[in-house]
Amino acid sequence: MLSNRLGVLLVTALAPAIWGSTYLVTTELLPPDRPLLAAVLRALPAGLLLVLITRRLPTGQWWWRAAVLGTLNIGIFLALLFVAAYRLPGGVAATLGAVQPLLVAGFSAGLLGARLTTRTVLAALAGLAGVSLLVLRADAALDGLGVAAALGGAVVMALGVVLSKRWRADAPLLAVTGWQLVAGGLVLLPVTLLVEGPPPPVLTGANLLGYGYLAIIGAAVSYALWFRGINALSPTEVTFLGLLSPLVATLLGWLALGQGLTPVQGLGGLVVLAAVVTAQLPSRTLVRS
Repeated sequence: MLSNRLGVLLVTALAPAIWGSTYLVTTELLPPDRPLLAAVLRALPAGLLLVLITRRLPTGQWWWRAAVLGTLNIGIFLALLFVAAYRLPGGVAATLGAVQPLLVAGFSAGLLGARLTTRTVLAALAGLAGVSLLVLRADAALDGLGVAAALGGAVVMALGVVLSKRWRADAPLLAVTGWQLVAGGLVLLPVTLLVEGPPPPVLTGANLLGYGYLAIIGAAVSYALWFRGINALSPTEVTFLGLLSPLVATLLGWLALGQGLTPVQGLGGLVVLAAVVTAQLPSRTLVRS
């Protein structure tokens, strides 16, 4: 039982690890200044592919549930994420996003009846501190709209994670993942056309490779692993794994782009890992059906 749970944790952790590669792929392979286009091409094709593979459409209340979950987990979240990325230094945006475990713990207590423990709160605060040491810079500037977007993104994603646990579908996991990706992509599409206009007339081979990676690996595979983890674990356990994303992004920047890595960042990475491990220690929680 313990080894099976560890296996689920490790597989689920692959999702935020993959998301940590998004910055590297975006900066090295994608056309500049088109973040919303990247979000649409990441979500919509992947969702359509999964729907075609599974040949399953929502039924009954899952039409609106899939729309709500896709809007929260993907559509609104990615839009706010990119607003924050444009208006804030990356370290500030990542640090504000690291409040998500606290938010998920709170939503889980209110919507699932899960017990909010002191250990969870302390681990969440440690994770927030670790991310700030890992990515935050002393000269980072704040922007009101950017801060609101970053915090709003953390709120909608946290709510989406908890609702994904509360609403269980009888359909295959890949189908449910596809529904959410399609819904999120459709929400993003008109916003993208309004803000960024039509796609570039010419895309290079590197551009196509980058978009293909984000759609297949960064969305279809990673979100399936993420939602599988939500089904098997508690929302709080899953959301702490999300702290691995800025850690992986920092390591890839050091390994692939030659970015510096300071002792303070190393300490922050160790604190993040300690918070993630602490949050996974078994505990008994009561969950309402």
